[in-house]
Amino acid sequence: MVKKLILFLLVVLPFKMLAQGNVSGTVYDFENKTFPLQQVAVRNLSNKQIAVTKATGQFTIRANKGDLLEFTFVGYHVDTLYLTDLKHKTIYLPANSKSLKEVEIVETKISPYLDLKNPNAKESTRISTDGAEGKSNTDRAGGVQLALGFGKYRREREKIQKLEERDAYETEILANFNEQTVHALIKLTGQELKDFINMYRPSVALIKSERPFNYSYYIAQAHQKWLKLKPHERKLPPMQNLNFKY
Repeated sequence: MVKKLILFLLVVLPFKMLAQGNVSGTVYDFENKTFPLQQVAVRNLSNKQIAVTKATGQFTIRANKGDLLEFTFVGYHVDTLYLTDLKHKTIYLPANSKSLKEVEIVETKISPYLDLKNPNAKESTRISTDGAEGKSNTDRAGGVQLALGFGKYRREREKIQKLEERDAYETEILANFNEQTVHALIKLTGQELKDFINMYRPSVALIKSERPFNYSYYIAQAHQKWLKLKPHERKLPPMQNLNFKY
């Protein structure tokens, strides 16, 4: 009886262990939801595993709960999936089609920067030289150049551009890292969701260093760190009360 039990465990356990840590699914075209996509690259961004869909659109890849899968295919948008379980997944990949509007050419003009002569153009003559005879195009033919205050203007303009750039990044972060987007990915709610956002809100410097920034991958990684924290560590310490007495 013991020998039979050992034999049974030796046969069955490897298959169970193989089944654990895998996720399978099927990838279809978003518009034609019955059309499977072949040769779609499936990457597990958490463990670096890679798989490719078959002719039926099916794939199987090593994965665990909390991993982030990325789907890429030529001519289609890149899509990501955060694994909350290892059940069979159905993915609908949208095509990355860019329609160009038809342009009607109603008039043509010969560029003045090309070394071409217009056969229909009349010969031009200089009416007044203003003392510029014999001077090349790079010579100054007169006039006064004023540069007073230009350095200050340039510095002010650079400051404004930096502020505008920072505002653009802040707007991007707010649009991609908020309660709705975070909850849709990792299912946190209530105060836990607010604490998570306060702790892991990406900085402008981080967003600028990785372009384009993968918010889904960042949220998934941050969530793995969050799960390793103790309950009392999952919130920022209160700000000090800066009350000065005179």
